[in-house]
Amino acid sequence: MRYVKLGRTGLKVSSLTLGCMGWGDPARGGHPWVRDEETGRAIIRQALEAGITGFDTANVYSGGSSEEITGRALRDFSRREDVVIATKVHGRVRPGPYGAGLSRKAIMAELDASLIRLGTDYIDLYQIHRWDDGTPVEETLEALHDAVRAGKVRYLGASSMYAWQFAKAQFTADLHGWTRFVTMQNHYNLLYREEEREMIPFCVDQGVAVLPWSPLARGRLARPWDATTARLETDELGRTLYRDSDRVVVERVAEVAAAREVPQARVALAWLCAQRGVTSPLVGATSPEHLADAVASLELRLTDEELEALGAPYEPHAVAGHR
Repeated sequence: MRYVKLGRTGLKVSSLTLGCMGWGDPARGGHPWVRDEETGRAIIRQALEAGITGFDTANVYSGGSSEEITGRALRDFSRREDVVIATKVHGRVRPGPYGAGLSRKAIMAELDASLIRLGTDYIDLYQIHRWDDGTPVEETLEALHDAVRAGKVRYLGASSMYAWQFAKAQFTADLHGWTRFVTMQNHYNLLYREEEREMIPFCVDQGVAVLPWSPLARGRLARPWDATTARLETDELGRTLYRDSDRVVVERVAEVAAAREVPQARVALAWLCAQRGVTSPLVGATSPEHLADAVASLELRLTDEELEALGAPYEPHAVAGHR
């Protein structure tokens, strides 16, 4: 495992982060495909043994049960000071006017709830899951800054939004002397590269770490285009992100994988890790084989010709994943 600086901070993180959306209680939240606690614990233990130190979850994943399972496993298998725990706030967690969003009231309540579910005194990386049009950015930023000052949060991060929104947040924080976002968790993979236009160049310029979500395009890059899975059949968001014309990119990944005699996932992740600005992709493994492939991708060095061949079939997409 390699370890890299998280942007311009002094914190080092593993070159892969384990996404923890894949386990939880299927009766809580809208993800019937999630795995049970036993599976989640086994994958977390495998990740730790492989040297992965970053673990990413969210308050909305399976109604908070992902945080609960992840927190219990990390307490059992690691020392708190040896891991980087990341979680998020924004999505709806309960009915009513205070059950979602980035108001001061919502942030303070959800932060405390996440701390309880994770069983920890602090969160290493606290991220806003999306932009909140209904709350002044100044209110959000000051509340997050106060959470850092209170010792409940070490670093702040953001997730998918427009580059102008992220720039507004960063420079508003500067203007008031508040804590800046040090990471951007955005939608980026071989099937969706619109972030290369503005967001990633802005992050590189500002020293912000890029932590791509869905690096395998909801698994589409890891298998033949026509293959199906339980998640693919029930993933409403995933159906809106990709289109039939993306098939040619998946076929190109399969060609390179066959020539290298490695799984497709390994090739797709190796391509992503070679891209400008990428710090630590979020790998959402739901089986030991998925995680093993992800770790092995760090040892796969694609040639310039292979990188060019993989990127050549891409066609521009409409912006997706910001809501």
